[in-house]
Amino acid sequence: MESRDPSHDARLRFIEVKGRAKGAETVTVTKNEILTGLNKPEQFILALAEVDGDDVDVCYVRRPFGREPDFGVTSVNYKLAELAARGEPPK
Repeated sequence: MESRDPSHDARLRFIEVKGRAKGAETVTVTKNEILTGLNKPEQFILALAEVDGDDVDVCYVRRPFGREPDFGVTSVNYKLAELAARGEPPK
């Protein structure tokens, strides 16, 4: 999703939303999503949405990725709890 940041002269932000059922242990992120997060760290947010029926808990993880995936990788599975522990509620 593309969004405009009103506090920074409407700078473009990239928000990648990953919805997972409550109790899920992993989340899959594509290589392109990781590269976008690494190339535009100030503009990228990984939004994790835990869904439990009609209830949805969302957290934003800024700078979620530490390094590029290997050349032949198409996606990476991350431990959902570890990513969410670094997150914060949406503002």
